[in-house]
Amino acid sequence: MSDWTIEHAEELYGVNRWGAGYFSIGDNGNIKIAPNHRYPDITIDMNDVVDEIKAEGIEFPAVIRFHDILRSQVEIINETFAQVISDADYHGKYCGVFPIKVNQMREVVEEIMDAGEPYDYGLEAGSKPELMAVLAYNDNPNALTILNGYKDKDYLTLALLGRQLRRKMIIVIEKYSELEMLIPLAKKLGVEPMIGLRSKMMVRSSGKWAGSSGDRAKFGLSIAEILNVVQRLRDEDMLHCAKLLHFHIGSQLSDIRKIKEAVTEGARLYAKLVQEGVPLEYLDIGGGLGIDYDGTSSTTDSSRNYSTEEYVADVVWGVKQICDLEKVAHPNIVSESGRAMTAHHSCVVTNIVGEIKPAGTEFDVSASDDEHILVKNMRELYQSGDQYHPQERYNDAAGYKQNAYEAFKLGILSLPEMAKLDTMYWRILTEIHQSLDEENQFIQELEELEDMLASQYLCNFSIFQSAADTWAIGQVLPIVPISRLNEQPEVRCSIADITCDSDGKLSKYIEGTEISDNIPMHALRKGEDYHVGMFLTGAYQDVMGDMHNLFGRLTEVHVYCHDDEPGDFYIEEVVPGTSAEKVLTTMQYNTESMAKTIKKQIDRQVRKGSLAPREGVRWTNFYEKCLAGSTYLSVD
Repeated sequence: MSDWTIEHAEELYGVNRWGAGYFSIGDNGNIKIAPNHRYPDITIDMNDVVDEIKAEGIEFPAVIRFHDILRSQVEIINETFAQVISDADYHGKYCGVFPIKVNQMREVVEEIMDAGEPYDYGLEAGSKPELMAVLAYNDNPNALTILNGYKDKDYLTLALLGRQLRRKMIIVIEKYSELEMLIPLAKKLGVEPMIGLRSKMMVRSSGKWAGSSGDRAKFGLSIAEILNVVQRLRDEDMLHCAKLLHFHIGSQLSDIRKIKEAVTEGARLYAKLVQEGVPLEYLDIGGGLGIDYDGTSSTTDSSRNYSTEEYVADVVWGVKQICDLEKVAHPNIVSESGRAMTAHHSCVVTNIVGEIKPAGTEFDVSASDDEHILVKNMRELYQSGDQYHPQERYNDAAGYKQNAYEAFKLGILSLPEMAKLDTMYWRILTEIHQSLDEENQFIQELEELEDMLASQYLCNFSIFQSAADTWAIGQVLPIVPISRLNEQPEVRCSIADITCDSDGKLSKYIEGTEISDNIPMHALRKGEDYHVGMFLTGAYQDVMGDMHNLFGRLTEVHVYCHDDEPGDFYIEEVVPGTSAEKVLTTMQYNTESMAKTIKKQIDRQVRKGSLAPREGVRWTNFYEKCLAGSTYLSVD
């Protein structure tokens, strides 16, 4: 009997480490969610959610959103800032904004704005379409709207429309030419803008986002350019419009020391500008509040070495210290934390639709009278058992296989002989791996056997649609079975998607406190679904996916917790995934014409007598059904 426990599962998959209090493993071996930080005792069994989704006739894969987590994250950051500001006797306010580029889904933005209304929580936009969205959805006159990104005349005109609507809409100047457009436009329309200045910071973050700051940063003004902007505003009698100083040093900041450096530099620049007579009111510290994706609490690109509380304290106390030294009033603090607001609320749940076993092929390897010497040599090695040192046996097996490959290319080995030899090769490697002891398991080539023998679990989803960052920048996302976590997982595997692309696979997995090339999962049972969850996908992954191989957006299921409901949850909304017809139409195909063409071809075969009329109708209906259906695999 296995001595496997829930604690072992927790240690393996690290759910408590990356789950931020929202995710854990229940005593029944299922993933458990506590989505409302105010009511941690109200928990949802993830497997119950999966069962209800199936009962509703919804097919996987699906994005499951826990909107209470969104609300919790908004409440936590606002209340943490409020508490630290009070404790520090800080005289400014916290004026947070959500950058919608992190997740532009309407339902997400609506939930964040609703949760943030008591705190006057605002929005940030970085493009014209995003600005159009925030104009419509941020109608709180006390909340900020921060406008970043490069701007043209239409962008600036829309921003001035916001000012006409009495919104606190701050146009952040990224380059001097934007000011040259804004000044005459504002005067022509008779609208007084609120202006922000973005600084290129000297402090540089590390890792993937190091290019967000420094002299070669894409956005921002040098100190000389900032002073030129100030002078131009003074000359135009518009210096009073300058309200905000902004900086941003990276999206996923893993090291709190870099954050403290940036706050010190930014606060110093703010204070010096105020001393120069610039009537600033807001210091925007940008985004960067990180997520501990891998649960290591470290400075790796997929982690962070600080808590939200530490982050807030270092920001507030850091700004206060500099401003007190420079004898300037404390600014209102703005942050653009998007990843931290949204990452935890969304996960992708998919079903395993198959397994590829490198060593699992069954083939008769019985000896024949006339088989080639290479096959005989491999058989002798296969039957030798533990007579040889594992390294020696591995070397011989690899050598025989290479020789056999060369012989097959020259036409010397037959197909059955090659199949026998290959089957015995993989059986030998499996035996070697199973027999390794502590003395031999750290021999480099033998260590690699674990990866060579790992299965591939085929998941019914597209990496490029649902986890783009894992492919594009090597982002690590937690992958965990939804259930059976009270059973010991005995199959080492990697996760491959169903795209027709060799890059369609996950290459890095959280295993304990390490990052591995594969991960233990449970053996698949015939006739039984096996669902896995990919977690922390609510930031960027929801909106950055592409339609590689024409796989479209997943069905979304919106879940809320409620202690009066069965299982303490209810499904509030289901947003259907993209149909094949819609995906094809996006790519400029005329699906109505396609269906007519197929029908004509079927009718032609009916007239020729190749198809019966009833069969023709069935095939026509089937094609049209597939057009209206999901782009993903259906599992009967």
